[in-house]
Amino acid sequence: MEVRDVPEEWKVDSRTERFRARVITGVTEAVVMPDGEVVNRDYVVHPGSVAVVALDEAGRILLLRQYRHPVRRLLWELPAGLRDVDGEPLYVGAARELAEETGYRARTWNVLVDAFTSPGMADERTRIFLARDVSPLPEGELDFVRRHEEADMPLVWIPLSEAVRRAMAGMIHNSQAVAGILAAYAASADGFASLRPADAPEA
Repeated sequence: MEVRDVPEEWKVDSRTERFRARVITGVTEAVVMPDGEVVNRDYVVHPGSVAVVALDEAGRILLLRQYRHPVRRLLWELPAGLRDVDGEPLYVGAARELAEETGYRARTWNVLVDAFTSPGMADERTRIFLARDVSPLPEGELDFVRRHEEADMPLVWIPLSEAVRRAMAGMIHNSQAVAGILAAYAASADGFASLRPADAPEA
């Protein structure tokens, strides 16, 4: 049996919307199991996200710290954001998030890894990019105003190997950050030659 995720959709007898918020919607679906039993499954409908591992010439990656209220923690994360612009290529959205959250841009983009962030409770899928040839945006080019949790996000450049150590030691918890850090470290073994292009389709 090939170890590869494949599309599959079991019959849904009914769907009930429990709540609708600014970004997410909570639903209950009555799903028909293979043996015919119908069971309720609650989950969150999410627009999806993108994230960026920005890697400089010294082998360091860029992390930012953001308050996350559901877990009551300040988390070190990758620059990231929602897929909230219809029809926008994912790497374009990722470049925008990198610019808005950090003030940096990159010339070289590749797909690093695709993931479902928490498939037992949400349909959110994320695409994490590797961005290289990174440089600060010229003065005055960015007019984005950071608000709320984004108003005070410290940035740090940290060696990729040190980020791996901290992720493995339980010092970095954000799932996109952990996945991106470990994927970038693995991809560095062949100099990133095996990575997909930035516009590769999602499977």
